[in-house]
Amino acid sequence: MAQGSFEIAGRKIGAGAPPLVLAELSGNHGGSLEKALALIDACADAGAEAVKFQTYTPDTITLKSDAPAFRVGGALWGGRTLYDLYEEAHTPYEWHAAMFARARELGLIAFSSPFDDTAVDLLESLDVPAYKIASCEVDDVGLIARVARTGKPVLISTGAATDTEMDEAMAVLAAEGCNNVCILHCVSAYPTPVDRANVASVPYLAGRYGVPVGFSDHTEGLEAAMAATALGAAIIEKHVCMRRADGDIDSAFSLEPAELAELIRATRAVASAVGTPKSAPLDIEMESRRFKRSLFVTKDVKAGDSLGPDAVRSVRPAGGLHPRFLADVVGRKLASDVAAGTPLQWDMLID
Repeated sequence: MAQGSFEIAGRKIGAGAPPLVLAELSGNHGGSLEKALALIDACADAGAEAVKFQTYTPDTITLKSDAPAFRVGGALWGGRTLYDLYEEAHTPYEWHAAMFARARELGLIAFSSPFDDTAVDLLESLDVPAYKIASCEVDDVGLIARVARTGKPVLISTGAATDTEMDEAMAVLAAEGCNNVCILHCVSAYPTPVDRANVASVPYLAGRYGVPVGFSDHTEGLEAAMAATALGAAIIEKHVCMRRADGDIDSAFSLEPAELAELIRATRAVASAVGTPKSAPLDIEMESRRFKRSLFVTKDVKAGDSLGPDAVRSVRPAGGLHPRFLADVVGRKLASDVAAGTPLQWDMLID
């Protein structure tokens, strides 16, 4: 389970807090600032606490090349060049101020994933409360160090990283004095088949690194997020879109606003159901404790008579001697008359 806790803009992350549902807009604005702002509005209406953006330009994240190494595989974006993909998906720098302002007006925590120093500079000028390191940037130790030096909390996705690569990234954060870190288990496949979500990584990572751990979810439904929540995820990150039918860049594995609302409701319910280990009856179980079994006299018995096996039984409710004493009381004599239905007590018996 997730260990420790810290705060992002006053919101507790980690032990003792429900998971923060983080709505990722990514490129689902479709190239329109108006649509980006409408999507922020929709996230707030759905009950989201936080939204996240991505801060890069095609030129800050890749090179304009159509060489094989720069072409994307997979079913969703297969055959496109990185530059072409990011040109469509990026959120222009000049939109950021308006998007952050709208989110804050609505009471949403807003932050972003930077992909180079210019992005960090922009986000610092907007006073972001936290940063997210994307999974493919886990090896960019220079970027990680730059983000850590801001003194802000950092979320970092595992993606396709090995344990060794994550060890190095975490060491860089620690060396720069960044102690407020949440690792996000992530499978970098778009979309991720639910049977490959491997949410068992959530408690594994919490045990390995001793920090809160969340889940950056690229599956198409809610099931993997629910499983991660049950395993202690401190954050659930999910891409959102206005309508999947719009065909925006990440819409195939994004939630529509109504589904986001259901995710928020369900994660809170699941986290509440997990609770804490139960080692004693709860206050709501006190009525049930009245109906635990005990020894009752089952027929009228006169003083001096022996208590035969037909005159005492272990039955519901509580109130009589513990059932473990049944063999000890059979054959004992009664000190006084006892009516059927009386809970048996030691002082009713003659030594």
